[in-house]
Amino acid sequence: MKEKIHPKYHEVKVTCVCGNEFTTGSTKKEMRLDVCSKCHPFYTGAQRMLDTRGRADKFRRKYGLDKK
Repeated sequence: MKEKIHPKYHEVKVTCVCGNEFTTGSTKKEMRLDVCSKCHPFYTGAQRMLDTRGRADKFRRKYGLDKK
């Protein structure tokens, strides 16, 4: 590896808007997040399935998965 071309690697404190804080490694000295794993809907289970224009129903009908 060439010397003096790589950025410095720091241990940083990451802060989310929900108040969650953790440390990780990065080339940045400080990080602020809008969404983290503590408040993201996918990880908290608050995510809802959206059926956009009946795509899920169309798939079920196409492959005979409707149990009506």
